[in-house]
Amino acid sequence: MTIYTIVLFLHVIGAIGYFLGIGTWLIGFIAIRQAQRVEQVRTLAHLTGQIGPVFGISVLLILLTGLYMAITTWGFLTGWILVALISLILIAPLGTAFIEPRRRAIDYLAQQTPDGPLPKSLEQSTHDPILLAALQTVTTLLLGVVFLMTNKPSLIGSIIVMALALVLGLASGVLVSRARRTSGQGIVAQ
Repeated sequence: MTIYTIVLFLHVIGAIGYFLGIGTWLIGFIAIRQAQRVEQVRTLAHLTGQIGPVFGISVLLILLTGLYMAITTWGFLTGWILVALISLILIAPLGTAFIEPRRRAIDYLAQQTPDGPLPKSLEQSTHDPILLAALQTVTTLLLGVVFLMTNKPSLIGSIIVMALALVLGLASGVLVSRARRTSGQGIVAQ
């Protein structure tokens, strides 16, 4: 056992933690979108809010251990490392800018609304298309980073992988949001 293998283990633990967090957000927000009552939204919004420390610790673990491995073994001029590092630095604020404020708004509305059926304002917040697109985009970008870590492509290959991950994430978010909106409109029309 070497220091490198221990650091690599901690790096993988950080990645698992990050995926645990994003998975909790995805499942939580999918359940929130299906909720019929305020108390359901309140509970789920509170649950998704509890995962914040896991994200913070995971990001720190990933970055610190990744920097250690880059400095001691790989070097920063290795294409996939450079792209993965830049991607992680850009992914972290996506949750802060696009996901967490919407989660807090849903949580606040649910806390302020009495128990019962969802009022229109809370229902609209739970079906925010930007929230879903951001969640799916962050997930595909993280999968792109894992692809870089496991396949170690060249700089150009790494850029292509992350560009594809971004396009797939945004496209899936738009498609799912559009499908939800269309099926929701069909239900209202009936």
